[in-house]
Amino acid sequence: MAQVPQTFFDALAVRTWCGLALEALGRAREEIDAINVYPVADGDTGTNLYLTVESAVAAVEAVFAAHEVGSGESGKPTLADAARAMAHGALIGAQGNSGTILAQLLRGMAQVLAADGETPHTDGSGLRLALRHAADSAHQAVAHPVEGTVLSVAAGAADAAGGAEGDCGAVARAAYEGARAALAATPGQLAVLGRAGVVDAGGRGLVAVLAALVETFTGEAPVAVVVSAGYTRVEGDTATAGTRETGDDCASSPQEGGPAFEVIYLLEAEDTAVARLRERLDALGDSLVVVGGDGLWNVHVHVDDAGAAVEAGVEAGRPYRIRITHFGVGDVHTTGGERPPRERVQRAVVAVVPGEGLAGLYTEAGATTVLARPGEAPASGELVDAVRRAHAREVVLLPNDADLRHTAAAAAEQARAEGIRVALIPTRSAVQGIAALAVHEPERRFDEDVVSMTSAAGATRYAEVAVAERQSWTMAGICQAGDVLGLIEGDVAVIGSDLTVTAETVLDRMLQAGGELVTLVLGDEAPESVADRLEARVRESYLAVDTVVYRGGRQGALLLIGVE
Repeated sequence: MAQVPQTFFDALAVRTWCGLALEALGRAREEIDAINVYPVADGDTGTNLYLTVESAVAAVEAVFAAHEVGSGESGKPTLADAARAMAHGALIGAQGNSGTILAQLLRGMAQVLAADGETPHTDGSGLRLALRHAADSAHQAVAHPVEGTVLSVAAGAADAAGGAEGDCGAVARAAYEGARAALAATPGQLAVLGRAGVVDAGGRGLVAVLAALVETFTGEAPVAVVVSAGYTRVEGDTATAGTRETGDDCASSPQEGGPAFEVIYLLEAEDTAVARLRERLDALGDSLVVVGGDGLWNVHVHVDDAGAAVEAGVEAGRPYRIRITHFGVGDVHTTGGERPPRERVQRAVVAVVPGEGLAGLYTEAGATTVLARPGEAPASGELVDAVRRAHAREVVLLPNDADLRHTAAAAAEQARAEGIRVALIPTRSAVQGIAALAVHEPERRFDEDVVSMTSAAGATRYAEVAVAERQSWTMAGICQAGDVLGLIEGDVAVIGSDLTVTAETVLDRMLQAGGELVTLVLGDEAPESVADRLEARVRESYLAVDTVVYRGGRQGALLLIGVE
C-alpha cells in the first residue's frame, strides 16, 4: 500500500517514520545480523537495531494513545511531544552498541525538532539542522570514533542533507543518498570490512531507517540495499567479494586480547558524574558509548571486569536494567586477530538475578544474566532477548523467582518458535539457581544436564530475610511496617525486630531437616556481621555443614539463604 506522504515534520510524521523504520528493520534484520564483522561476532546488530526502534515506536504510540483518551479521537500530540517520546523510547530500549548509537542519533534529531521557541523546525531547513545535530552528537558520544562505522554513514547523510534545497522530502532523499554512498565506502575505510567483503552492519541499518524517512515525506520507498551471499551490493555498487560473517556493530577500534564482557545499563545521574564515569570506564575497557542527558543515560562498554563497570555506575548514580554478556571463549575479543565465522555454541544458561553482585557471579560461571530490579520484574521480551544474546542452540532458563514462572514460560515458547531448544527449570530463588549452575555440564546430553540441574535446584531449600513495608497478615501472625520477616519457601515463618536474631532463627529451622551446604547472599543494606554470625552458628552447632557467602548488591532482600 502506498504511503500517504507527510508535508511537514509534525507528530504524525514522527509516528509514521518510526513505524516505517521498524518495518524496514524487520525486513532487513537477518541480513544485517549476517554481515557484521566488527569487532565482536555476536550476529545481533540487526536485532539490536530492531529492538531499539521497537521501543521508540511503543513510546510514540503511548503518547498518541494518551492524547486520544484525553481529547477524543481528534486529539494529537505536538511535534515536541512525539519527538521526545521517540528519543526517550529509543534510549531506554537501546540494545547493543549499534542500538545505543542509533538512540543518540534519534535523540540528536529530537533536540532540534522539539527545541523550545516560537518557530518549530518542521520544514526542510529544520530537517537539515536535525540531521547535522544527530551526527555530531552521536560522534561525541563514542569514546574513540572510528571511520567506516555507522558514524561515517550518519556524517555522510548529514553532509548531503546540508547541501540540499527544498522541502522535507528533498532533504530526506539527499540524506538517504549520502548515507548510501557513505555505506558503500565503509569497506575501504575499515580493513576488516574490506577483507570480509561486507559493508558496516550498523550503517546498513541506518540506511534502512533513512529510507523510511524518505517514504514518510514522499510516499515512495527507495530501492532497497541488497545483501547477497558472498558479497554486499549497495544499489549496484559491489564491495570486494569475501566471506559473510556475523557480529555486533561497534564504533570503537578493536584491540587484540580485548575485554570478555559487554556491560549495558541505564543510569540516572548528573552530567558531572557522567563525565567522571566516562573517564573511569574508558580506562577499564573499550567500545565505550554513553548516550542520553537530562538525568538519564544509556551506558555501553566492553570490559574484563564487569563488576567494576557496574560499580562505576553505582558511584555515578543509579544504574538499572543492567545486562552483562560474556563474549565466550574463542571470540575475536578474547583471542585477538581474525577468525572464521562463529557458530552458535551448543548450550548456554540464561538466568534472572536479583542484584549486581549475583549478576557478576553468574556471569563468571558462564551464564547470560537478566537483572531483576527491586519492584520491577523483567518482561518476557527481556528474557527472549537474553536467550538470543546467549547465541546457543540449547538454552537452560533459570527464572529464580516463583512469580516469573509464566513470564519465563512465555519467553521459552517464543525462543522455541525461533528454533532454539529451551528447557525451563522452575527455580524460585537465586540460591536454587546457584545450585543448578554448580552442576551444569555443557558436555552432557541436554536432557541429562537439565535433569541434573533440576534435581540440584529442587534439593535446595530457600529462604530470605526482608523488612516489612506495611502492616499485613502473614502465616506467622500480624507484622508491622519495619518488622524483620523471615520467609521460608515463600511463606513468612518468623517475625522479629533484629536482623541477626531473625536470620539465625530461620537458619536453625531450615537446618533441622538436615543439609550439607549453606549459601548466604547478603544485600547492600545487610551488615557483614550478619554473615559472620551465621557462619559461626553453623560451625558451632552443625558439624560437617559448609558455608559460602556472596555479596548480592541491591537485591531487594537483606539476605538470601539456601540449604542443600
